[in-house]
Amino acid sequence: MLEVRHLKKVYPGAVAPALGDFSLKVGAGEFVSLIGPSGCGKTTALRIVTGLLEPTAGEVDVDGRPSRGPSRDKAIVFQLFNLFPWRTAVANVAYGLELQGMAKRERLSKAREYLDLVGLGHRYDHYPSQLSGGEQQRVGLARALAIEPKLILMDEPFGSLDALTREHLQEMVQKIVADRGLTVLFVTHSIDEAIFLSDRVVVMGVPGRVIGEFSVELPKPRAEYDWRNTPEYVQLRGDVWSLLKAELEPAASAA
Repeated sequence: MLEVRHLKKVYPGAVAPALGDFSLKVGAGEFVSLIGPSGCGKTTALRIVTGLLEPTAGEVDVDGRPSRGPSRDKAIVFQLFNLFPWRTAVANVAYGLELQGMAKRERLSKAREYLDLVGLGHRYDHYPSQLSGGEQQRVGLARALAIEPKLILMDEPFGSLDALTREHLQEMVQKIVADRGLTVLFVTHSIDEAIFLSDRVVVMGVPGRVIGEFSVELPKPRAEYDWRNTPEYVQLRGDVWSLLKAELEPAASAA
């Protein structure tokens, strides 16, 4: 579904590239997480794939075709909710459909369908200021899902939420992704979050490049058992942390 080939990004005046040589493949229906230290280019890579940022070099294909800008094949969920404060929840979700020219009755009906899917059927007419942080992020997820993209990109979508809300939304996302067969590229700083959600965890180093990939063999749905208390989890978490620690130690020594 997604193929990224030799992406590079160099910002004017920067000492080092944000992305050095980043390549990645994501299969249809696969959930892949990117994890790495701050400054390794995770968000830069995601924004280039989304089409919000121009690469210095490299190519991005979605579903076998070049994808160099924003398109209805791709949707992104940001860490910050980015909702329009003057629009209700249903109007926020309908926004992307409105841009596509969908008739008002149809787009509002579809927006309600996706708010129902994320458990906000009782909040259609609430404004963002009337919603909790977790509810606002669910509106953001519903907005991304409503355009029915081939690829969903998530940039630390739960990073600003409290621990309990975060775990609840992780479980909800895992269920929706499984039920709908969605393809997801997910950025996180949390090893546990990456393991819980993913089919594959991709570890990035500085400057932006892949330094390791791990398949997550734990059965799904992972909320139905104590996945942290398994030998597979312990081994996988240790392997990912060892790679990250090796990347962090030179930076700590230099400081």
